[in-house]
Amino acid sequence: MKRNDDMDKNQLKYAQQHLANERTFLAWIRTVIAIVGVGFLTTSLHFTIGVHRDARIDLISIVLGMFACALGLIITVLATAAYLQKRRQIHEGTFQPSSVNVILIAVFMVILLSMIVLYFSFL
Repeated sequence: MKRNDDMDKNQLKYAQQHLANERTFLAWIRTVIAIVGVGFLTTSLHFTIGVHRDARIDLISIVLGMFACALGLIITVLATAAYLQKRRQIHEGTFQPSSVNVILIAVFMVILLSMIVLYFSFL
């Protein structure tokens, strides 16, 4: 009985950290929804209301939409892995901030934004 009480107290002790970890994960998921939405919106609007057709612009639009979806998938996998890693680290008391994921996602976002600028520069 004593062991269960200790486990319950330990769980309560770290509840705030676990809740913050979950909020961070959900923020990443909202970011994924926004990124995929921008890619989908750009591609669908291009082909729905595009005034003139150019093979280069059409290709950039398609690649932009596909890249946004791929980026959303990558961020979802990275966010899930980070959530599980931080969950384990909270339990073990060995939290280590991760800059690799942040840098990787920032690089992908720069690529995505460059593609959007490229798209608009060819219009």
